[in-house]
Amino acid sequence: MKKQFKAESKKLLDLMIHSIYTNKEIFLRELVSNASDAIDKLHYLSLTNKDIKVKKNDLKITLAADKTNRTLTISDNGIGMSKEELEENLGTIARSGSLLFKEQMEKKKNIDIIGQFGVGFYSSFMVADKVSVISRKFDSEKAYLWESAGADGYQIKETEKDSIGTTIVLNLKDGEEYDSFLEEYKLREIVKKYSDYISYPITMLTTHQHKKENSDEYEEQEEEVTLNSMIPIWKKDKKTIKEEDYQTFYHDKFFDYEDSIRTIHSSVEGKCTYTALLFIPAHAPYDFYTKEYEKGLQLYSNGVLIMDTCKELLPDYFSFVKGLVDTSDLSLNISREMLQQDKNLGLIATNIEKKIKKELETMLEEDREKYETFFKAFGMQLKFGIYNSYGMKKEELQDLLLFYSSSEKKLVTLKEYISRLKEKQDKIYYACGETVDKVDMLPQVEQIQEKGYEVLYLTEYVDEFVMQVLNEYAGKKFINVSSGELDLDTEEEKQELKEKNEAYKDIFAVMKDTLKDEISDIRLTHRLKNHPVCLVSEGNVSLEMEKVMNAMPTDEKVKAKTILEINENHEISKKLEKLYKKDPKELEKYTKILYAQARLIEGLPIQNPTEISNLVCEFLAK
Repeated sequence: MKKQFKAESKKLLDLMIHSIYTNKEIFLRELVSNASDAIDKLHYLSLTNKDIKVKKNDLKITLAADKTNRTLTISDNGIGMSKEELEENLGTIARSGSLLFKEQMEKKKNIDIIGQFGVGFYSSFMVADKVSVISRKFDSEKAYLWESAGADGYQIKETEKDSIGTTIVLNLKDGEEYDSFLEEYKLREIVKKYSDYISYPITMLTTHQHKKENSDEYEEQEEEVTLNSMIPIWKKDKKTIKEEDYQTFYHDKFFDYEDSIRTIHSSVEGKCTYTALLFIPAHAPYDFYTKEYEKGLQLYSNGVLIMDTCKELLPDYFSFVKGLVDTSDLSLNISREMLQQDKNLGLIATNIEKKIKKELETMLEEDREKYETFFKAFGMQLKFGIYNSYGMKKEELQDLLLFYSSSEKKLVTLKEYISRLKEKQDKIYYACGETVDKVDMLPQVEQIQEKGYEVLYLTEYVDEFVMQVLNEYAGKKFINVSSGELDLDTEEEKQELKEKNEAYKDIFAVMKDTLKDEISDIRLTHRLKNHPVCLVSEGNVSLEMEKVMNAMPTDEKVKAKTILEINENHEISKKLEKLYKKDPKELEKYTKILYAQARLIEGLPIQNPTEISNLVCEFLAK
């Protein structure tokens, strides 16, 4: 006699099939997890009841596919269910025998049970027209069949079963998308992805072609194979795991051809208990700095994969980390596919962030060469972490940064720069450019080096934005050597320069009128040793920032407030004076060439290259 699901159960069943689960292959994970729970219950009872004889090595889950009849069978030799339990657990959706069992057992002993909601079983209706459950409880000789074709209802009747446990038979729906669930390769793939670390063997009979002895003929033989690994590497004693074991796991799990540069394996017990196995790659994946890249760690609950990329477990600036977290201390939603708001998840994420930072600091201190390899691959991501957080994460990340040093000729930390400060030096000097060689040739750098100051060379487009966000380090302010704020002159030198600029004000008026809005000012300077001219900037937007921001694919363009500085000790300053007195038109031509020269030195484009080329040729021909 067919029984009806309750009205709310019908609605929930329909919702589950069409909405809760985002991909159909989840059904196998749920049924395997339920089978594992049933075996767990029997094994636990055997430990507390001497009358129950169970050999753990005999406990297993079995899959069998029948293409002819389009059935997929999942069997276990666990605790089994009585008629009443079939009625209670499968007749009412969202009633969970696993949850009830766990609540009863937790008073005596903590035990991991995967199923908590009693709804995973019904995911089988996503792929099956009809579901049959044959079950015999461990302490009974009777077996019962629960059968349903969906929301119309179910029936329960007595049947025969030789052994204890539960067998679920799915009559798969017609269609190509369901055909794959009868293929050995697909079943292997799903088990490997979601249930690889179920602690009991998941077996399947496979047919192989074997060559007959003393014959060229072949015959088919069936062989039972185990599809899962059972014991995850992260649950093994760390003392028994070799580095090559970690790397083999890393290659297989995260498809990297190169060894990771650092392995982090930690187990935490306390307010929130979890195990983390993390890897820091040696190189960035091809799509790392694209929108397509997905950050996150794999999330397991007692060895069952819940999420393939849980982005909440990693901050963006550590998004290069690969790995997983396994915990039972999370509140999962009914589909086990995503997390509800869970404070334990936040606690795990915070601990992982601290652990990664500590490992990077250790690598920086103990293995500088390896750290520099890491930094070349992912240093920009750390810089983004400072910039994107508007400096809120600078305390956590600033000591992990490296910059090329003019004096050391290698990458150095900010702490190392500070340790070499000259007496009374209150600033950290930096210069920007496309490459170290180009920065080294900047005329503004020459004066700083001549005075014995160390300069940090910034060659990545995000660098100066980071410096502005940092603002200072150890009480020392960052300053761009191309900034108009740079002040290395004595009071006497300043006064002398002021007087010379006053004498040149009429000359500069002509030059400024020639360049119009291109610059905000022209002045003589002491900052240049051998070079005739340079450009400096004032305000929040530097020349390098102008280049970076104008290279972005937007219609809005920015312009730095630029000043053309002329070396007062160079012959060009005397030439300008002569031209002003004898031939103002020639002065205009010189002005245009000098400004173009200054822009080229800074790596900025020339707006009128044809005109400048003609002017240069004109002077060369004289």
